[in-house]
Amino acid sequence: MNESVSKLPTSSWLRAFGVGLGVAVLTVLVMLTLLKAGVSPFPKPPSLAFAETLLGRTLPMPAGLLFHTVYVIFWSVVFVRFFPKRNLKTALALAGFLWLVILTVFFPIVGWGFAGLHVSLKLIPASFIPHLLFGLLLWGLDKYLPHRSSLKA
Repeated sequence: MNESVSKLPTSSWLRAFGVGLGVAVLTVLVMLTLLKAGVSPFPKPPSLAFAETLLGRTLPMPAGLLFHTVYVIFWSVVFVRFFPKRNLKTALALAGFLWLVILTVFFPIVGWGFAGLHVSLKLIPASFIPHLLFGLLLWGLDKYLPHRSSLKA
């Protein structure tokens, strides 16, 4: 293991995990609210569609939420722990990159076509909004959640 990574304090890993969990929960609340309100153009939540495709069977909503949570926590930890410059611009750049990944990789894998075009053009902006929210929440929680050093003061 890389020595510089193994010597990092555990609390910073826990904080990164906490930021990710916060982002995951808040984005899920928004997405489920839009889904229940009938506003979402997705045939099903993308994380659930991906989990079902990966496992080859129909799954309950909590399985999709678990996939979403793990994915969001992973990228949040990458941002908090490994991005040398963590500001709004870099958080939004990561969100933009992940949005392009969902359009070009995840949507085709689940059968929705490139950028979701086999389903609807609406999937392009509909998938952009949660990624924008991800970037804003990632930046905000990372910036405003207390660091261990600020708790000692």
